[in-house]
Amino acid sequence: MHLVWKLLRKHVSLPQLVGFFFANLLGMWIVMLGIQFYQDTVPVLTADDAFINQNYIVLSKRVTTAATLSGNASTFSPDEVDDIGEQPFCRRVSPFLSSQYKVSASMSMNGGNPLRTDLFFESVPDEFVDVAPDAWHWEMGSDEVPVILPRTYIALYNFGFAQTHGLPKVSDGLVGMIDMQIIIHSSQGDGHFRGRILGFSNRVNTILVPERFMVWSNEHFEPGKQEQPSRLIAEVKNPADAAIPPYLQRHNYEVEDNKLEAGKATYFLRVVVSIVMLIGLLVSLLSFFILMLSIYLLVQKNTQKLENLLLIGYSPAQVSRPYQLLTLSVNVAVFLAGVLLLLGCRAYYMKLLTLFFPQMSDGGVVASVCVGFIVCMLVSLLNALAVHRKVMSIWHRRASLS
Repeated sequence: MHLVWKLLRKHVSLPQLVGFFFANLLGMWIVMLGIQFYQDTVPVLTADDAFINQNYIVLSKRVTTAATLSGNASTFSPDEVDDIGEQPFCRRVSPFLSSQYKVSASMSMNGGNPLRTDLFFESVPDEFVDVAPDAWHWEMGSDEVPVILPRTYIALYNFGFAQTHGLPKVSDGLVGMIDMQIIIHSSQGDGHFRGRILGFSNRVNTILVPERFMVWSNEHFEPGKQEQPSRLIAEVKNPADAAIPPYLQRHNYEVEDNKLEAGKATYFLRVVVSIVMLIGLLVSLLSFFILMLSIYLLVQKNTQKLENLLLIGYSPAQVSRPYQLLTLSVNVAVFLAGVLLLLGCRAYYMKLLTLFFPQMSDGGVVASVCVGFIVCMLVSLLNALAVHRKVMSIWHRRASLS
């Protein structure tokens, strides 16, 4: 075996092997990266919310210039609320109850610099919030208020405030470490409360507090002040019901949560990843033909030597093995380099994604590595079969001549 390889390696073209290596590496890296990126991002887009059921949708009126000038076109009248509740696709509907006073709050972790900002509170009936009753409960006289924050607020905090102030980033596991101080400003005086953050919601872009606290605080701090609701929460039988979009468009309503948009984003991501993977497979296929052309040229140059080796007693398998081991070694090297590139690229984009989606869980790289390994073994098998077939053709031709 060593003597056979020593005899045949003189005509091995290093530039051709290097060209195949980088071409195949590019194709395999594209395929594995596309699979891994899709696997990492789709769970974030399609994840169920921990506090708002997936059959709940948040409705608001589309903001237009005419609505802004009229001053009241963006709110829902009682008749409009009743009409939505009577639709076949709707099980129940309820308006958001908004705070009629001004709210400011500060949030900090481990005694660090607090983030101070103006806020607003909203509430929905307790049955719309999927939280244990003892956790989502407020007693009159208590200065501790349960709070659910929108996840977009946390993304802004992680990406902006925390990063520039050298503070730890917030994730679901660090909720209990957030110190939230709430100050209510009103014509009746100020109120001081401590917020107990239960978690973050993907579905509702507002700060939710228990309905009991909202009713009491409005009556206590701004008695007699009322406004029509600008948003509704509705429980539907099926969020994918074909009757929902026409009804919303007909009445100039919008779905505020990201359920429908997440579906569109997931579909778009799937299309883009499919195109990228197709390009990667085409590059891998082209690199395969580059290697086969190199091997065929190498075999063609060594035809006389191969015939002599077959004549002195070497079998076609023994003659083919050096070329097969060469292609296998190159393919394995491509696979290992592709895995290293994948890990490096994934570490980079995961840092960016976790800033916007702190709840992201690390699903690992097993699936993409397995696909890369399958591609490596498939290409190696095709290379081995092609080399063996070429050597066999030389052997048959020599046998027919003799």
